[in-house]
Amino acid sequence: MTGYLVRGKKIVTVSQVGTITDGAMIIENGKITAVDKWENLREQYSYIPVIDYSQYVITPSLVDCHTHLLEFAPTSLYPVTSETHFLAGKSIIFLALSSGITALGEQICGHPLCNFSIEDYRKAVQDLPIDISFAPTSISIGFDILAHFTSITKSQSVTKRELIEANLVGKIARESDYPGENIFINATPANFTQEVVPRAGEIIYSLKELKQITEVYHQLGAQIGAHVAGEEGIEMALEAGIDVFHHAHGISNEQIEKVSSKGVKIVATPMGGTHLRPNSPEEILQFVEKNILVSIATDAYLPPYLGASWLPFNNQSLKGPDVLMLIAHPAMQLLKKHNYDENKILALLTANPANVLGKEHRFGRLEQGLDANFLVAEGIPGLEITEVEKIKKVFYLGKKVIDRKG
Repeated sequence: MTGYLVRGKKIVTVSQVGTITDGAMIIENGKITAVDKWENLREQYSYIPVIDYSQYVITPSLVDCHTHLLEFAPTSLYPVTSETHFLAGKSIIFLALSSGITALGEQICGHPLCNFSIEDYRKAVQDLPIDISFAPTSISIGFDILAHFTSITKSQSVTKRELIEANLVGKIARESDYPGENIFINATPANFTQEVVPRAGEIIYSLKELKQITEVYHQLGAQIGAHVAGEEGIEMALEAGIDVFHHAHGISNEQIEKVSSKGVKIVATPMGGTHLRPNSPEEILQFVEKNILVSIATDAYLPPYLGASWLPFNNQSLKGPDVLMLIAHPAMQLLKKHNYDENKILALLTANPANVLGKEHRFGRLEQGLDANFLVAEGIPGLEITEVEKIKKVFYLGKKVIDRKG
């Protein structure tokens, strides 16, 4: 079947069209070729086979633009060796896919147990039905003795001096698909609990060094994203010209105004990821009110921050991509209470992260010419539903890749 018509109770397009009640889409060769009312498309395309999901809601599939699923997660979750590392990684990717996520922004930081190149990661997932953008990075982990790694040097640790060498920075920048967590302004807790990483949050770079690193990316025509938290680090990121702030935990009201005026994008992580309290629903609402392009991401796998009243977790067991809807739900509900349209709200998990990945021209919305990546669900993901079992079908490039019966 080269083409088909799919019908939904409503289609939340996350485009200028908005929500179409009793809507339908024409799918041909993995692309969306038309979106309209069912009655209009049925009359116009009477010869095309129909897939009837008129009891369900159809939305764009989800995009998690900040994850650590292929490098840190396998060694944290499973007793892997180098021979089985990517087998575990593929199972984790499948969990993301079955959770309605068809696009990822994956960070490759360098890891003492993973002597793999960025190309090894790319090859491991090249045939999977999911779109993965890679952000090679340098990373500083907040152990008693700070540990520095890079995606280029793989399992070999490096010195702070090496982190700022233009040659190494340039290699990282050239491999980067999008402005992910390319640089860690603060030492990270990674996915360790607090007692293991007492120096998490420590600022690694001077402003001069940060400007030099940013300039390397910009001279190559690339944007740079940064792991950053705390007012001091965020102020440095603003002055250095960082393009995307990942986390931005602890941001001040004045800095939110600066982020808005400079057109900086924020990837909010309400589950954790830095040494500070993560992004609250009220903070995410404030970002939206200031017209900041904000995405919600899991930063998985992470131990959730237990001091966050909006999170339902009661322990620090590592959480993965299957909790994306759950951790986004409080902020999405708050936006609804402030009368934001459901398309604007769903953009936090679809169109906005697609924009961060630089792939807004391919997916994140349901409109003519875009990839046919969509969900068939019992409600709007993250807003009306949070359980992955309520996502009944997942389509990637027009092909059904997840099918929950009943």
